[in-house]
Amino acid sequence: MTFTLPELPYGYDALGPYMSAETLEFHHDKHHLAYIDKGNELIVGTGLEDMSLIDAMVAAHKDPAKAGLFNQLGQHYNHTHFWNWMAPNGGGKKMDGALEKKITEDIGGYDAFKAKFIEAGMTQFGSGWCWLAMDNATGKLEIVKTPNGENTVVFGKTALLGCDVWEHSYYIDYRNARPKYLEAFVDNLINWDYVAELFEEAK
Repeated sequence: MTFTLPELPYGYDALGPYMSAETLEFHHDKHHLAYIDKGNELIVGTGLEDMSLIDAMVAAHKDPAKAGLFNQLGQHYNHTHFWNWMAPNGGGKKMDGALEKKITEDIGGYDAFKAKFIEAGMTQFGSGWCWLAMDNATGKLEIVKTPNGENTVVFGKTALLGCDVWEHSYYIDYRNARPKYLEAFVDNLINWDYVAELFEEAK
């Protein structure tokens, strides 16, 4: 299949002042599109062309010879969800009751989630992502971080929420202040309805 760039689920200026239109224009229109274009180029002749994005991504991750392809497919998957993990007037403790109960049971409540999620993003050296994920084997929620374009899916964990800590995600708005970006993401941008939807599907 040929991968295509999804439209943003909101206007370019909808996430201000926490994420600017300029950031979204560069991040979505240029960076995400570049991953898609390169992924479509590299997948030709691999035998993965007819697979879904997730299946092709997991298969590429298992084959060291396809590391370059995995990077592109992983980032396409990550960003496709990233746009939906944000919403105008999002963030804060606005989560679904069942999800809130599960976060309390497994992580210790919203405040513990916030602290651990931000810490994961701050301590991811260099580029990468921080995640709220569900372990598919145990059903437990956990906070993890991954380098570069890796995600939790390839390790058997459903990605319920992810935050991009590559500098292109925040440098225009926050310069090198990654902690401020992460705080703004958690406090003002998380689309808890989408997280809850993924949580229900994962159960």
